[in-house]
Amino acid sequence: MARLAQTAGLTDVQQEILSTVRDFVDKEIIPVATELEHRDEYPQQIVDGLKELGLFGLMIPEEYGGLGESLLTYALCVEEIARGWMSVSGIINTHFIVAYMLKQHGTQEQKDHYLPRMAAGDVRGAFSMSEPALGSDVSAITSKAVKDGDEYVLNGQKMWLTNGGTSSLVAVLVRSDEGHPEGTAPHKSMTTFLIEKEPGFGEVRPGLTIPGKIDKMGYKGVDTTELIMDGLRLSADRVLGGVTGRGFYQMMDGVEVGRVNVAARGCGVAQRAFELGVRYAQQRHTFGKPIAQHQAIQFKLAEMATKVEAAHAMMVNAARKKDSGERNDLEAGMAKYLASEYCKEVVEDSFRIHGGYGFSKEYEIERLYREAPMLLIGEGTAEIQKMIIGRRLLEEYRFQG
Repeated sequence: MARLAQTAGLTDVQQEILSTVRDFVDKEIIPVATELEHRDEYPQQIVDGLKELGLFGLMIPEEYGGLGESLLTYALCVEEIARGWMSVSGIINTHFIVAYMLKQHGTQEQKDHYLPRMAAGDVRGAFSMSEPALGSDVSAITSKAVKDGDEYVLNGQKMWLTNGGTSSLVAVLVRSDEGHPEGTAPHKSMTTFLIEKEPGFGEVRPGLTIPGKIDKMGYKGVDTTELIMDGLRLSADRVLGGVTGRGFYQMMDGVEVGRVNVAARGCGVAQRAFELGVRYAQQRHTFGKPIAQHQAIQFKLAEMATKVEAAHAMMVNAARKKDSGERNDLEAGMAKYLASEYCKEVVEDSFRIHGGYGFSKEYEIERLYREAPMLLIGEGTAEIQKMIIGRRLLEEYRFQG
């Protein structure tokens, strides 16, 4: 067992789950990840293995066929999976966010309809807030839902859907002005719709098109897509929670746990980068001794290990706070910000330790170097995290003068 990033106070069940996942990562993911990533190939065999392990239902309550585990257990599993290949953790994350939103905000009919199949991994989830022109400014959403009898008609274009092609259920945030007078704050006139579709690309149901995969620098294997709604008709019972105007809050709740997930991914990638760096430093010789014996390299390893440990501790703290029922947006924002920044720095230091070989596609660190930047952007940029952290700190430390 590695010395770094240990978590105190885990139950026997949690330890058993993590041990099983780590074993799966070491045997089934790490040996094939780089080859699949270079081909930008969807890891179907790995996904099937995770389905067998029950990971698609990890946080879904037992009454719906899931394992009913905590956010902490989930985050620690994500950390292990990202250590093997970050793209695989992305395949699970969007599914998990949709399941979490259903569990927290869905009607009983929606929970009964979707959660058992999601727990089994038979229905795979994706979600979308972003659009081509808005980035992190969710209040600027232009996609609209208009009431037409007993149905809604949706029009607009969404962007950056992880699992956009492979998913069969997409939670989409759109503007719905029905029942909300002119001048209503933007975030109070948004609704989350649950859209069922066929997996694949092209027109996946009448009025809904998934054009194809976006070609990316890293984070390959997992499909990232656009979504185009053109007269897409949905029945009113596909409004998440059954009431319009609550979509922004539902999505923000989902993104809050998603930020813990991104922090966990940063921790996992940083751990792998450290493992690769510390191993290579003991194998590579210069000036008659392993480079690990040069003080310059030892300093790098010391800094890398400290960052791995600090990021892990903050991520665990954010997960435990959410599990205790407390508000955790400050802790989740801090954990996501720190873990993603430290991940980038640890990966770069490991890349430098590898010297010229770090630039070769034969070495795993090359893949990690292209993957780490996504964490600086996903689930809200580093700058957005700092805005959230700053505002929350001013709430907590308001000057009474």
